[in-house]
Amino acid sequence: MRIYYPDQEALAALRGSGIAVVVDVGGTDVVRNLANSPSAADDWVRNNVQAYWPDVIFRYIAVGNEVLVGDMGLILPAMQNVHNALVSAGLSNSIKVSTAVKMDVITNSFPPSSGVFHPDVQRFMAPIARFLADTTSPLLANVYPYFAYRDNPRDISLNYATFQPGTTVRDDGNGLTYTNLFNAMVDAAYAALEKAGTPNVRIVVSESGWPSAEGFAATIDNARKHNQGLIDNAKNGTPKRPGPLETYVFAMFNEHQKTGDPTERHFGLFYPDKTPVYPITFPN
Repeated sequence: MRIYYPDQEALAALRGSGIAVVVDVGGTDVVRNLANSPSAADDWVRNNVQAYWPDVIFRYIAVGNEVLVGDMGLILPAMQNVHNALVSAGLSNSIKVSTAVKMDVITNSFPPSSGVFHPDVQRFMAPIARFLADTTSPLLANVYPYFAYRDNPRDISLNYATFQPGTTVRDDGNGLTYTNLFNAMVDAAYAALEKAGTPNVRIVVSESGWPSAEGFAATIDNARKHNQGLIDNAKNGTPKRPGPLETYVFAMFNEHQKTGDPTERHFGLFYPDKTPVYPITFPN
C-alpha cells in the first residue's frame, strides 16, 4: 500500500501485518527541509522508519509527489540526504528512495518509442534518473489514462483507455503493438529513461485509477473496466518490459471531503463506510 505522509496511526496499524508500504515524506515544505538539511533527513528516518522497522515493511520512500517544476530542484538533494540517512541506519539495501512523477514529465509520448523527458524538466529528471540507476531504485510514476482520454477523446478511444478490446496501435519505432493506453504510457516513460542514459531503471506505477462519478466518462462501469484491466495487466507488464509490473491502484476509498475537481472525490474502490463502489477481483 501507499500512504502520502508518515501517518503514525497508519504505521502503528501496519506493525506485523506483512503489508509492504510506500511512504511519502510529505509535502513540498518537507522536501525542502530534507534537501537543505542532512540532519533533518537523519531525524526523519529515525522517527518514521527506524521507529517501526522491521515490524513495518518499508518498500520505498517517495521524496515528493508530482512536485511542480519550480520546486523540482529540491528533489535530488532531498533524495540524496534521505538515502544517506538510510545508509547510516544500515537500511539502504532494504529500502529504496525515489520520487513520484506525473506523466507530463514525458513528451512526444506517441508513439511510445518517441518518449523523452520534457525540455522543461530534463535538467532535473536526468540527474534523478542517474541517482535511481546508481542506487538500483525504481522511478515512481503516476499513470492515468483517464486524464489523457478526458483531454483528447477525439484521438483516444474509450476502449483503448479502459483496457477493452477493439483498438490496436503499432509503434513503428520499436515494432511493438499496443492494445491499451496504459501500457503505451508506461513504455513512453521507459523510452525517456533510455534516452536519459538509464535504461536499467525500472518503473513502479505508484498511482493509476479512474473516477466513478462527477466528471466526463466518470462512471462506475468505466472505473470498473479500467481498474480490473489495470489489476489484470500488472502480472503481464508492457510490450517493452513484459513480466510483473508493480502497480498501485488509486485509491482505496472515495475521499468525500476532498476539494478541487469533483472527480477527485470518486477514485476509490470503496465508499468511506467500507462498502464497495463496484466489484473488483484481485489475484491470489
